[in-house]
Amino acid sequence: YEVVDAGSRNGTFLNNEKIEKQTPLKKGDMIKIGSVALKFLPKGDPERLTYDKLNLEANTDRHTGCYNKTYFNNKIDIEVKKSKVTGTPLSLIIFDLDHFKNLNDNYGHDAGDFVLKDMAELIRNNGVRDNDVFARYGGEEFVILLPKTNLKQSYEIAERLRKLVEGHDFIYDGSKLPVTASIGVADYRKGVSTGTDLFKRADGAVYKSKEGGRNQVNFYRE
Repeated sequence: YEVVDAGSRNGTFLNNEKIEKQTPLKKGDMIKIGSVALKFLPKGDPERLTYDKLNLEANTDRHTGCYNKTYFNNKIDIEVKKSKVTGTPLSLIIFDLDHFKNLNDNYGHDAGDFVLKDMAELIRNNGVRDNDVFARYGGEEFVILLPKTNLKQSYEIAERLRKLVEGHDFIYDGSKLPVTASIGVADYRKGVSTGTDLFKRADGAVYKSKEGGRNQVNFYRE
């Protein structure tokens, strides 16, 4: 790998020396760009592997293997800013498991934990693309951030996921557990300035799904 300055105003520094031409990188090199400092570690290097593992653990929900709320909140703000600049579509799906408290009360919290883990694996294996961000937002609430995806496309994805959850057999201790999801969808458009704005719109659509009888998909309407 090599580093080159592409005509920046402040210059690019390699190990505190300003580079004037394309320069090869070696393990441990420090690259400074403005106020940002980066350390170069080749892929497969033990230090890099340790860092990647720690980074993954810090951003992952241990029980379901999904990204966690902190990672999602950072990512949605970044993607909204990106859509503002580029004009590319961006959608958010929020889904909440129906009557999850009743499931815990009737079958036990171990059954509830099983459902969360099994459902996360079901969605991850059948409905999440490489550039999507699938996260557990809290409790029985999950989110999928879909870059370069418009409202029509995300609604179709959400409906497919709803049917997937409804049709899946969640078998725990010999019993088939009743599991469905209420889903809300929203996209980046006029009125959305932050990730919070987009989240509130999708969350409002989830409320409509619950209000309408649950186990359905609704999208945000102005």
